[in-house]
Order: sequence, then structure tokens, then C-alpha cells
Amino acid sequence: MLMTKKIIITIDGFSSCGKSTLAKDLAKKLNYRYIDTGAMYRAVTLYLLRKGIALSDLEAIDKALASEIKIDFDYDKITGKQITILNDENVESEIRSPAVADQVSAVSAIKNVRVFLVKQQQALGLEKGIVMDGRDIGTVVFPQAELKLFLTADEQIRAQRRFAELQGNGIVLSLEEVLSNLQKRDYMDSNREESPLRKADDAIVLDNSHLTQEEQVNWVLTQVESLI
Repeated sequence: MLMTKKIIITIDGFSSCGKSTLAKDLAKKLNYRYIDTGAMYRAVTLYLLRKGIALSDLEAIDKALASEIKIDFDYDKITGKQITILNDENVESEIRSPAVADQVSAVSAIKNVRVFLVKQQQALGLEKGIVMDGRDIGTVVFPQAELKLFLTADEQIRAQRRFAELQGNGIVLSLEEVLSNLQKRDYMDSNREESPLRKADDAIVLDNSHLTQEEQVNWVLTQVESLI
């Protein structure tokens, strides 16, 4: 599907709701650019973990943000999938690890980290024609977006989805551990002081607990068509 008028589509919501998968599919259908903001926060988290920088050491974090952290995106020529580049290194697999997942919400709550990444995200949307997913895209990054979605799903279903994803990547965790991590992230994302997860007043809620991926995409494309 190719449309002449370009808009900004934001997708916010809880962990493991399939935000990234939906965003990628929409970008492909619309010939838009997909931006994985979660990967940006994960890349910062990975850098801090590698360097052993404590989350309480705000001076060291500010120094890293100012001169040591460079995040880019590229595409794997074989799979065609987007990959995250941290300081010229492909870190796509490592940023999906349990160690990063366990800390990313705490890193995302740091004000200067959010300011640093929000500026980059807003710059990426200047020419529109993008689909961006995250936690505060419709409320903070692009409050003027033409189409805002808020994804949700049953907690147990989300845990099962995440469990299956980790297993597929060779990461061994119990379903109970996955559910606990998901609940922890939901709480931290929703209760942090800086840009908490919440639905924008003009966002459309999509509960995809019992929807197939194709059904989700087609539903959103209908919303896009009504705007364009």
C-alpha cells in the first residue's frame, strides 16, 4: 500500500503487546520508516552495563550520553530486518538479553536519558512517513501525531508471547520468571516520574489479546485510510 500523503503513526503500550511487530508490518505496508525506540533505550542500557556505570551515577551517565554513545539503525541484507548499531557494533541480539530487559525500565526512567533519546526520535520524524513504537511516543515524542495507538493485551497472554520469543532465541527462562519481569516492567513504566506510560487522550486503544497479526494490521490500515 503506497499513499502520497505521509503521516506519523505512534504505537504505545505495555511490554510484549507486539508493538514492534505491528509497527514493522505497518511500515512495510505503507512504505514508511520504522523506528524502534525501545531498542534505543536498550542500547543505552547495554552500554551502561558493559561499562559498569551505576544508575545512580548521573554524572557518568551524562558524560556517556554527551560523547560516548552513538546509536544508529541498519538493515540485515540477508534477513531484511532492522538491526541496532551501538558505536558501530551490531548489538541487536545482545540488547534482547534478560540482563538488559531487567534494567531497561530503570534506565528509561532517568530524565537525561529520555531527553537525549527523545530529541533523536523527534529529529527522525521531521519529514513524517514514520511508524514509531514505545512508551511515550504519542504523549511526549509526537503529541501532534495524526494517528496514535495504544496497545494492550491480557497479562498471561503477553507473558506466553514473550516466553515463546525467548525460547526461539535460545534464552532459557521459566514462564514464571518471564511473567515476573513483565509485571516489574509494567509497574516501573507506569509509575516512573519522567514520561510515564499512559494512553494519550486522543489515542485509539487496541486490545490484541485474541487478534491475529493480520487482523491487527488490517484494522490499523483502515484507520490510516480514514485519515488519508
